[in-house]
Amino acid sequence: MRRQRKAQSLSVAYEASDDEKGEGTELLKVPSWEPQDWQQQLANIRTMRSGKDAPVDQLGAEHCYDPSAPPKVQRYQVLLSLMLSSQTKDQVTAGAMQRLRARGLTVDSILQTDDSTLGTLIYPVGFWRNKVKYIKQTSAILQQRYGGDIPASVAELVALPGVGPKMAHLAMAVAWGTVSGIAVDTHVHRIANRLKWTKKVTKSPEETRRALEEWLPRNLWSEINGLLVGFGQQTCLPVRPRCQACLNQAMCPAAHRL
Repeated sequence: MRRQRKAQSLSVAYEASDDEKGEGTELLKVPSWEPQDWQQQLANIRTMRSGKDAPVDQLGAEHCYDPSAPPKVQRYQVLLSLMLSSQTKDQVTAGAMQRLRARGLTVDSILQTDDSTLGTLIYPVGFWRNKVKYIKQTSAILQQRYGGDIPASVAELVALPGVGPKMAHLAMAVAWGTVSGIAVDTHVHRIANRLKWTKKVTKSPEETRRALEEWLPRNLWSEINGLLVGFGQQTCLPVRPRCQACLNQAMCPAAHRL
């Protein structure tokens, strides 16, 4: 079979779910339930986010790696930026990544860095002491089992110390160009519940991910994280959300309660 020429734009693949693997034809999943007004709400959020000027737009994981580094090193840097980002503002994560990259950020360089120095470099990211431990453990595993690269599946990624589902799905998207699922952090979790984009109230980001994937068309999965994270950073804030400035105020179930 002749290989096709590589396209100029990024080709995004979709990792098949367990019930889709082995099927010869593409399955068109028709949701049994979907939220009221979700398409208009999504269109309004796209309009409000059209400026692409939220912290996530300049400082997210896709902006924290060295584009001149070898692909394997780029993927490692993407994973590390995601590990650092947990419970941490994008500006703080970006600063830590800048300091790490200034020393040459590779699996080998991290393994050769003592814990005290690594802690100084990543401070003040949230839970930095735990992250020093996780980064060292994960880097050792990547060197021993993956030749310094990162795994190319969600299952293998979440098996790494300090890597959760949200990080794994974002790593698949940014590092491998594969949409494996919706990456749900606290912003996406909060906004999905405020808009009632879940059939019932969800208690955790992972529960929200499963609820969203039941009805949201798969071709929209890749944009939801960045779209809602930026919306949550600028408008739908955790405390005192800016409902007066939101185009969804009239159709948001939570607007009158906040």
